[in-house]
Amino acid sequence: MTMAVLKVKFTKTKRDKLAQILWIFNWISVVFGIVLFSLGLFLKIEIRKRSELMAKGDITAAPNMLISVGVIACFINFLGGKICYDCTDTDKFNRWKVVVLPYIVCAFCFTFCILGGAILCYTTRNELEESLYLGLRDAIRFYKDTDIPGRCFLKKIIDTLQIRFQCCGNNGFRDWFEVQWVSVRYLDMTSKEVLDRLNNNIDGKFLVDGVPFSCCNLNSPRPCIQYEITNNSAHYNYDFLTEELNIWMKGCREALLDYYTDIMKVIAASIVLIWLFEVSVLTGFRYLQTAMSNVVLLGDPQSDSDGWLLENSFLETAKYNINVIKNLGKANQISMVSGMSDSNMDVQTANHGPQNIPTKSIPKP
Repeated sequence: MTMAVLKVKFTKTKRDKLAQILWIFNWISVVFGIVLFSLGLFLKIEIRKRSELMAKGDITAAPNMLISVGVIACFINFLGGKICYDCTDTDKFNRWKVVVLPYIVCAFCFTFCILGGAILCYTTRNELEESLYLGLRDAIRFYKDTDIPGRCFLKKIIDTLQIRFQCCGNNGFRDWFEVQWVSVRYLDMTSKEVLDRLNNNIDGKFLVDGVPFSCCNLNSPRPCIQYEITNNSAHYNYDFLTEELNIWMKGCREALLDYYTDIMKVIAASIVLIWLFEVSVLTGFRYLQTAMSNVVLLGDPQSDSDGWLLENSFLETAKYNINVIKNLGKANQISMVSGMSDSNMDVQTANHGPQNIPTKSIPKP
């Protein structure tokens, strides 16, 4: 004799109360679906705000999944609320009787999609870090191209970024030493110093140990030192190794990564809470479905009935599902054979004479 898993006895009053509570919870879940949609939309907008600073990659998978999951969650929980509302009446429940179990299975699988959204938020960090590194590297390289269409806006974006996030360069302020960030139109080509710098560089670039003004720390107690940052003798009472308040030390990649990571952590935590709520609602829905099904079998709407999570033990349920999968495979093989034009083709028949009459069918004299 098999034992149901976590069996609970329900009276008519308890079934009605459970149906009413689940109806309310499903509507709360609809609101949570809207929240998931909003979180995905917010994350997508935040990423697109700085898309010029990111290399093209699959970094929008997390927000796109949240948007899709949010929309689907609204429809699923709306349908669940409708079913729970009708479960207070046995006749109305009979309309949903065939649909309820497949609904529970689909909703259970869907809850893992919600959980997958949280996992995706946590695992997007590596892709985001690489995208920011490559995007910022190119943006810094094109910082000087204020006269070239398609790049003229990058200077403003980089300056705004460095001021807003209190950062400098990609990995740090030294990144600016490796690129020519001053436009040629602002260089005095008659100056010996400028010509020497251009000639001493293999690529003919004007490189200086300086940074743009947006790298200056507004909290610095002294005027900002933008040029000859590593030359202690060029400034009075200055040591670039200890003068940390003069320019921002943190790289913009790290600053942006921390910003997006904090957002994704909050979103992921919210998704986990929503997932736990959805699982609890689905558990109650399963109890309601089994309790109402047993009431229908008993034929008395006022009688007590048992509800459970699984009709048989976990092991028996697992064996049953495995057998179902195996039978589906066998059924597929049979259907492939039955798909031939003639099921009796290639079957050998005996030749019993000119009239093709089996010898056993002739009566003995």
